[in-house]
Amino acid sequence: MEKVHVKKGDSVLVISGKEKGKRGKVLRVVPDKGRLMIEGINMIKKHQKPTQKVMQGGIIEQEALVDASTVMLVCPRCSSPTRVRTQVLADGARVRACVRCGEVIDK
Repeated sequence: MEKVHVKKGDSVLVISGKEKGKRGKVLRVVPDKGRLMIEGINMIKKHQKPTQKVMQGGIIEQEALVDASTVMLVCPRCSSPTRVRTQVLADGARVRACVRCGEVIDK
């Protein structure tokens, strides 16, 4: 099981690959494979057959998984891509913090 440095709902910046420079929100994390699904990133076309749920078949566009190593977390305060540091608060809780500005990312 791999450790992934981002969580669902985080804002990330793609730092390598064909989508380099784009920002998006993490929709899904697959820690077993070390992959993420990001809103609007790595769009693929899927041929969909009509089913009971989806009456209209055809070609749909959807997000595909990208490797977690190709993204950096974007700090909500300084809005720049950053690495994550783990801090221990006074009450003993462990939280993620921005390396650049020191802002606590999740509370």
